[in-house]
Amino acid sequence: MEITASGLAGDHARPGKRAVTLLQSEHLPVIASLSALETVAPETLRRNIVVSGVNLTAARHRDLRVGTALLRFSVPCAPCSRMEVALGEGGYNAMRGHGGWCLEVIEPGWVELGDAVTPV
Repeated sequence: MEITASGLAGDHARPGKRAVTLLQSEHLPVIASLSALETVAPETLRRNIVVSGVNLTAARHRDLRVGTALLRFSVPCAPCSRMEVALGEGGYNAMRGHGGWCLEVIEPGWVELGDAVTPV
């Protein structure tokens, strides 16, 4: 999938500090547990890209290469009220601290399933 200055091609984001959202896959079971669910599908959480094996919070002071795109951390991705519907009552609070990060696009590029995610 192409990552443009506006984020993922076809997404509703705009250029700027919230163009792309990333979520660590390691947070999915935590969110599910806090929501009293067995599992949570990544697409339920309204984030663009799910990564694994990279501590996003620890990497937040560095740029991040995702596929061939270069991204810059901006702010934590706060949960929205839609999580109360998606995850059930308490879903908003279950996402607090586990919502991932917003990033801006420094260099557009391409990302595909299985691509490396590397702090630079």
